[in-house]
Amino acid sequence: MVWFALGSILLPILGSVLVLLIPERHVKKAGQFFSFLAFICGLLLWIGFAENRDSFTRDLLTIGGINLFGITIDTLSVLVNLMVVFIGWLICTYSVGYMNAGNREHPVTEGIPRFYSFMLLFIGSMSGLVLSSTLLGLLFFFEMTGLCSWNLIGFYGDQKSRNSALWAIILTHFAALGLYVATAFVYINTGSFSISALGNLNETEKIIAFGGILLASWGKSAQLPLHPWLPRAMVAPTPVSAYLHAASMVKVGVYIFARTVLEAGAVPQVIGEVGAIMAVLTMVYGFIMYFPQDDMKKLLAYSTIAQLSYIFLAISLSIYGSELAFNGAVSHIFNHAFAKGLFFLVAGALAYTTGTRRLSMLRGILSKLPVIGVGYIAAAMSIVGSPPFSGFFSKFMIILAGFQVGWHQPLILVLMVVTLVESVGSFIWILRWMGVNVFGSPSEAIAGASPTPVSIQVVVGVLILMTLVSQYIVFLLLS
Repeated sequence: MVWFALGSILLPILGSVLVLLIPERHVKKAGQFFSFLAFICGLLLWIGFAENRDSFTRDLLTIGGINLFGITIDTLSVLVNLMVVFIGWLICTYSVGYMNAGNREHPVTEGIPRFYSFMLLFIGSMSGLVLSSTLLGLLFFFEMTGLCSWNLIGFYGDQKSRNSALWAIILTHFAALGLYVATAFVYINTGSFSISALGNLNETEKIIAFGGILLASWGKSAQLPLHPWLPRAMVAPTPVSAYLHAASMVKVGVYIFARTVLEAGAVPQVIGEVGAIMAVLTMVYGFIMYFPQDDMKKLLAYSTIAQLSYIFLAISLSIYGSELAFNGAVSHIFNHAFAKGLFFLVAGALAYTTGTRRLSMLRGILSKLPVIGVGYIAAAMSIVGSPPFSGFFSKFMIILAGFQVGWHQPLILVLMVVTLVESVGSFIWILRWMGVNVFGSPSEAIAGASPTPVSIQVVVGVLILMTLVSQYIVFLLLS
């Protein structure tokens, strides 16, 4: 299984170099090929782990008796890695149809090798972070994902794109300082870079270490007060937005928080309190910011901020001893990735065929673009947590765990009431736009839509299926 893990990391990184060296006419196929190889490695790793459930850590780079990098194979890493490489492959496939001169929103005639190079490097870096057993590995790949996102957000090269990319790199690099401090602090106090060394700290030392970890996690996952980079990142090509918001950039923060809580043993309750309070504040902020949005991608960006808050809340609840909350967090990381990835790619398909992302100009999608219309419905229903879509199961687990903890913790009970109100509000607002956009007679923009490329329709179809079955993939490992 170690070889499959290394394949998930190294094959897309190798591909990121090769696509810069081969003729441009072969770049898209090469991007698909190397991302597919990474997916196969991730799938085989998941199958192998599902068969024996043998969690282990393997040291791979040790100098002077100090482990600098290693691989951790367990339920959390295997599931999130599968999500990272699967969606990465789908994004590379979708981009075959999206990144061309026929795109009515942003015709693309140059820069394809650079796009695929950084996208593949992004996939490999995400796998490296997810599978790393050391804080040094987390830190290295944390910064690598920042480099990739900076380049991809600024892909179009205009002033707005460059400014948005600068916002992203500055805020996430500032957040990275927290992880630098935590890594150095753990090494000074334990003599080890292993994530599991967090368990050797006393309570006060854990509070200091987790303070840095939370700062890094909040920045990468666009939580208050380090969130402004994410809505600005919507200037990127939609496949980039989908990968940033579904499987990669924003999932780094919640993954690091989940991994460190899992490895640290008893985490001081104050970390759970701070995490839960900040999660609910960010959740409410994200919901309030729904209202002024007419740009579909901007609305989805604030939805991402709110949905990530559910994951932070669940991980914080697990610090109180709730295994259900942690399982809910893992499930939501996985389920949200496919639903939000689908939603962004639906937005990209609409922009590609109509030239606009304005919600007020989109009506009657289902009658003119049936695959995209069904994709919109599936994504919206999963995001708001409606059965039988997978988002329902993970959101239900989180809310149930929250009220179980809140039965003995008044602060958590208050926060869960607010969370429930936000959930209902989000349900109403997202489904309101779904009703406006999907049904009825086509608006002028939809009526004049150009044909949707086959690669886009195929990827949307696969993700529709995943919004229905992703939770069962999680259940196979959690049961």
